[in-house]
Amino acid sequence: MKIAIGCDHGGIVLKPSIIQTLQSRGIEVEDFGCYDESSVDYPDYALKVAEAVSTGKCDKGIVLCGTGIGISIAANKVKGIRAGVVHDEFTAEMISAHNNANIIAMGGRIITPERAAKLVTIWLDTPFQGGRHENRVAKISAIEDKYFK
Repeated sequence: MKIAIGCDHGGIVLKPSIIQTLQSRGIEVEDFGCYDESSVDYPDYALKVAEAVSTGKCDKGIVLCGTGIGISIAANKVKGIRAGVVHDEFTAEMISAHNNANIIAMGGRIITPERAAKLVTIWLDTPFQGGRHENRVAKISAIEDKYFK
């Protein structure tokens, strides 16, 4: 498995612990930046991660900003991406089990690096439940097909 990761200056605090957790599991990581706390624009990094996932270059993605909100909105502008913010164990489980999210977003001003690493583990270890949720994910794809030309 290969996971793309990208962040802005508000999310960079979470990135080292997440990368360490992924690598300890034998997961390859492609780091799209940013690499220091200089102010940058989160849509640039969301796009890099989302394109890597949507094209199949990476299997999944993680995006990080101050809250996780802005960077998840930007990532969702790429067709085929289902990104959402997680901030606790329940949301990390549900984003996989019910939404089959291929990108998760977290906020460096909201959660600790240790919590972020734990949430990534939950997301990766929780399988998509399918069933009634499959129909809902298909409806999301239908919306994309209607509006992404």
